[in-house]
Amino acid sequence: MAKTKYDHIVVGSGVSGLTAALLLGLNGRSVLLLEKAPNIGGSLARFKLDGVPFDTGFHFTGGFSNGGLLDDMLTVLGLREAIHPVFLEPEHANRFIFEDTGESVEFPSGQPLLTQKLVEDFPAERMAIEQYFQMVDHVRAQTATMDIRHIHRAPEPIDEDFITLQTALDGLTDNARLKAVLGGFSMCYGTPPSEVSFAAHGRMCHGLYESVARVERGGEAFTDAFEDAFSALDIDVACNTEIEECLDLHDRQIGRLRLSLGEEIEFDTCLFTINPHDILRILPEERLSRGFVHRVEAYEASTGFFTLFALGAEDQHADQIVSLFPSTDVNAMLDSESDDESAIVIMRSREKVAGQVRNTVTAFEPCFEKKTAQWADSSLRKRPAEYYDWKAQKTGRMCERIAAAFPETREILKVLDSASPLTFRDYLHSPDGSAYGIKQKVGQFNLIGRLPWRNMFAAGQSALLPGIVGAMMSSFIVVRSLLGRADLNTFIHERLGE
Repeated sequence: MAKTKYDHIVVGSGVSGLTAALLLGLNGRSVLLLEKAPNIGGSLARFKLDGVPFDTGFHFTGGFSNGGLLDDMLTVLGLREAIHPVFLEPEHANRFIFEDTGESVEFPSGQPLLTQKLVEDFPAERMAIEQYFQMVDHVRAQTATMDIRHIHRAPEPIDEDFITLQTALDGLTDNARLKAVLGGFSMCYGTPPSEVSFAAHGRMCHGLYESVARVERGGEAFTDAFEDAFSALDIDVACNTEIEECLDLHDRQIGRLRLSLGEEIEFDTCLFTINPHDILRILPEERLSRGFVHRVEAYEASTGFFTLFALGAEDQHADQIVSLFPSTDVNAMLDSESDDESAIVIMRSREKVAGQVRNTVTAFEPCFEKKTAQWADSSLRKRPAEYYDWKAQKTGRMCERIAAAFPETREILKVLDSASPLTFRDYLHSPDGSAYGIKQKVGQFNLIGRLPWRNMFAAGQSALLPGIVGAMMSSFIVVRSLLGRADLNTFIHERLGE
């Protein structure tokens, strides 16, 4: 570290931590960004197999449409020109295939087109389909924080925060296949329809209904853009660094932190953007009530994924997301106790390598800690043979299911590697290898904003909503408290040219 005193310390360099550090730096504050991994970026990380880049955790997003939330946040951060979205063709953005019947349902992007297509496939359910999207639009309109121009307004709960997605769907229709399609994007945040609120579902899916995009160079484009922006500001980054001890505890505040390499750093405020269970392990116990501890300990991990990384055919169709559903029971597919086969979400994409286009396929199947518990004490490249046998069986079965849905891929799909939640746990230095932090359960109060120690705060995808948009938005909301509501609001409007 270049200094021993900073205005702010940000813990965790996923997209939430990067956003918070840059927002603070752009507003003239000194910032130290701490990351326990060797590199910044968290789930934005990329890696190469046979020279072809693959993304670890960031594969596609909504919010890039004109005036979309992600578009606005990147503009405020000064990064919009460095990030180049590649929009999936609206007519073929998503498709659901039900393996039990072979039925296929196209799920285009752009809400008018999406509504029209669903009504064509489910003509008797027009009223239910229209009501569903009206409810999603209502949630969007009633959620002030879905527009950063209104970030100064405190978010207020709405009726849809107190009913589950499953309850809402059951009230709209008895058609099991339609309910599975409308609830299918649960795979994008890892909480079953029976547990997530309709409001959380609507907030997370609204942008994906408008447009779906991947990004040129994937998550690496984000980390490079943030690093470039940091270089002109008073922002220092320390990787391979953790908090060992909190020091100078007085008046419900923490004055210094001792880091893993022995340095002691003074600060005014500290913002955690990491998993809440890790926050609980760091904070001194004397200011933590029993209720607070129990609340955090009760948070459940969202699903992780068993993931295949593969190369596709040279004439592979354009970028598309295809979901294979073994049945219409989405709750069972996201049930951590279930031993049945779950969904497989397949992302087909293209990467430029040495001037050539390589067609990639990344396939994900939900997978919880229970499935790998017997190998939990092992580490990367030091796992027992039984673990690799299990991986080989999982890989083979996923390939069988993909080939059954797409027979033309049987001899063409070339699997380069696979990863389990244990892989992601160790590679990303996360506590449980989950893909989306904690489950977003109805009636649950997440950690966001000020913590029991008055100069300690929490943000991140477990704080508000999972995914890149929710993680970034949580940092905008919490940094508002650190900078002052009026100051950040003025800054946002100036950066948006309003």
